[in-house]
Amino acid sequence: MYWPKLTAEQIKEKVFNALHRNTNYRSAPILGIPATYLDTEVFYQDAPFLTNAPFISTLVANPNHIGCHTLAGGVSIFEGTQQLEVDLIKICAEQIFRGEPDQQDGYVATGGTEANIEALWVYRNYFMNIHGAKPNEIAVVCSEDSHYSFPKGINLLHLKGIILPVDQETREIDLAEMELRLLNAVEQGIKHFIITLNLSTTMFGSIDDINAVTQLLLKLNLDFKLHIDGAFGGFVYPFVHNGNSFTFQNPHITSFTIDGHKMLQTPYGTGIFLIRKGYLDHVKTNEAQYIPGNDYTLCGSRSGANAVVVWMVLHSYGSQGWKAKMLNLVDLTTDVCIRLRELGISFFRNPYLNIITIKAEGFPKNLALKYHLVANTYEHEPGWWKIVIMPHITRGMLDAFFDELKSELALQKH
Repeated sequence: MYWPKLTAEQIKEKVFNALHRNTNYRSAPILGIPATYLDTEVFYQDAPFLTNAPFISTLVANPNHIGCHTLAGGVSIFEGTQQLEVDLIKICAEQIFRGEPDQQDGYVATGGTEANIEALWVYRNYFMNIHGAKPNEIAVVCSEDSHYSFPKGINLLHLKGIILPVDQETREIDLAEMELRLLNAVEQGIKHFIITLNLSTTMFGSIDDINAVTQLLLKLNLDFKLHIDGAFGGFVYPFVHNGNSFTFQNPHITSFTIDGHKMLQTPYGTGIFLIRKGYLDHVKTNEAQYIPGNDYTLCGSRSGANAVVVWMVLHSYGSQGWKAKMLNLVDLTTDVCIRLRELGISFFRNPYLNIITIKAEGFPKNLALKYHLVANTYEHEPGWWKIVIMPHITRGMLDAFFDELKSELALQKH
């Protein structure tokens, strides 16, 4: 895993060179594009600070990255910034997830939700186009801890959903129950399975046992495609756990979701969808013939600035710098776990992630609310409270939290 760290000047030069390769709305005779730069009454283009602000300059220039630029075609007037997106997809697919060179497609989506639904859409159409399947012969399989985007996608695409129970302590999928439910689905006429596994669940930071699940799927001789939801863990886990099975080197994995607006601290709207080549054709929108190369995405038009800013962040650190940052966060999370354990607080935590989920029973609710811990439910009394160790969290903030926690626990005893 390697990509270089660039200086601020190098990043600025590369982004502005990309913008210069784009066709400029102000100077070129552009008559047919239904878009333009941002409104100059609000976003004036001669602001002095823009010369040192490549991301904001890209926002103002307003390039549209509609389509998928790892495939042929695309709106040529934005080819400069589109190439930065292609470079970004290559880093994610080939460096982080160890894909073979030029064997993956992908794009910067509106978020992890879109990327997950894109995967379901691709595989539904794949089974229908290649195997002549009917929608009622296709099922989406996910755990009860999976992100809500999967039930949303199941509803949108009119597919059957198979929700798997997990162990309430280990958060692992119940494999015996999974086998029973898959066999029952086959008996009910399901012929094709879209399997989704978690590279960190949203609430618990748990990671599904990919090897155990794929062994079961192979034992049952099922026809399946496997998508990995790494919206949270995708920019953490590969950097702190060498030799893991969540890579394109694993022949059972076809696609990944990762998300920049979490660990990368990029703006919302920077989810990323990665998939092996040959699959996006199943969602090609042939009706979009006014777009060179057509469209393969759910969102259609999307801001090129969002792709540029993810590229900028990754190159600001380089692979080694990013690894160091993630290791530091995971180490700080471990320190928090040690302090919780010393106080007798029960919690779940995967050692390679920066999420700690505390059992609500006995934990002071007023403290959870004061420090904005996230509940597993807001419909009734929560069973868990979540802490996420993010870059804004300081040791001073944690010291204050633990001082108050000790005081609250002492009051409970009396």
